[in-house]
Amino acid sequence: MKISDSLLKKLPKVELHCHLDGSLRIETILDLARRHNVSLPSSDASGLTKILSIGKKRGTLEEYITRFDITLSVMQTRDSLKRIAYELIEDVAAENIRYIEIRYSPILHTSNGMTLDEAIFSVRDGLKKGEKDFGVRSGIIVCGIRHISPEASLKLADLCVRFKNKGVVGFDLAGAEENFPAKDHREAFYMILNHNINATIHAGEAFGPTSIHQAIHYCGAHRIGHGTRLKEDKDLMRYVNNHRIPLEICLTSNWHTFSVRSLKHHPMRYYYDQGIRVTLNTDNRLMSNTTLTKEFGLARDLFGFTLHDFREVTIVAMKSAFLPHKIRKEMIKNIAVEFESEFGILPEYIEQ
Repeated sequence: MKISDSLLKKLPKVELHCHLDGSLRIETILDLARRHNVSLPSSDASGLTKILSIGKKRGTLEEYITRFDITLSVMQTRDSLKRIAYELIEDVAAENIRYIEIRYSPILHTSNGMTLDEAIFSVRDGLKKGEKDFGVRSGIIVCGIRHISPEASLKLADLCVRFKNKGVVGFDLAGAEENFPAKDHREAFYMILNHNINATIHAGEAFGPTSIHQAIHYCGAHRIGHGTRLKEDKDLMRYVNNHRIPLEICLTSNWHTFSVRSLKHHPMRYYYDQGIRVTLNTDNRLMSNTTLTKEFGLARDLFGFTLHDFREVTIVAMKSAFLPHKIRKEMIKNIAVEFESEFGILPEYIEQ
C-alpha cells in the first residue's frame, strides 16, 4: 500500500520534542517586531525566511542556535508568548497531533522585564486556549541551558517545581553540548528528581555517547533528546534499550546540524529494529522548515516505515509522554482505536 503525504497528515500523532522559540510563524515574527519596535535583519517574509530557515545551509549546532536570537527578540512580552503558543497549537492541530510537549527556557524571555512566572503563565494561557479551540493537549517542558550557568539551571528547576501539575510536565537541558557537560547541572536535576518531576536532556546530538551517559547516570534523564550517537557505545545502547529509555529523534534537524552525514545514514531505523523506544519529532519547525507529517514522510522514504510502524512509533511516544499513567493509558487507547477504525491498522505484535 502506497502511503501518501495526505494520508500521513491524517494519522494521529504525538510530539515530545518541539522548541517554542524555534516554531514561530514568519508573519507573526514580522508583526510582533512592528508592534514592539524590534529590529530584524529583514523586514519582508521571504528575506526573513531565507535567514531563519536552514534549507541547504547546514552548519554546526552552535551556528544553528544563533538563529534563535532573532525569534527570541520578539518573545519578550506576555501577549507575544501567549500568541505564539496558541498559534503553535493551531498549526499542530492541522496535522492531527493529539498531544505535544513544548519546551523553552523562561530565563531567555526576561530581557524586557517579564518575570519567570509570567513567562510560564503566558505560554500556559496560550496552550490552554489552543486546547479549548482545537482539542490538542499539551505540556510545558522548562529548559535549562548548558552554556548558561548551573545556578541559572537551579533557578529554573525551582520554577519547574513550583509549576508542577500547573502546566509544566518536565525539565530539560538544552544548548551546545561540547565543553558544557550535563554533570555541571546535576544539582538542578537533583532538585527535579527529588520532587518527582520528569527529566529529558539533549544529549548525543553533536557530542558522543559520553554525553548520553552523563544525562542518564549523572542527571537521571528519563528520556534523551536526539541520542543520535548512542550507537557508538553498544553497552550503553543495551542499557538504554533494557531500561526502555526513549529517544526523541529529530531527523531533519540532525541533518542540519551535521549530527549525521546524510539522512539515509541516520541511525533511527537501526535503533527501531533493535527495539529501542524511538519517537519522531520536529525540534524546530521554523528553522528546519518541517512538520511532523514531513518527518513521518522521511521515515517512510528513507527507512520504509509502514502504517504499522507509524502506529508503533506514535503509541511509543504516547507511552513516553510526561503525563500521569491513567491519562496516557486513555490516550493510547483512543489513538489505537483511531488507527484501527480510520485506517484499518492493527498491532503486528505485542507492544512492549
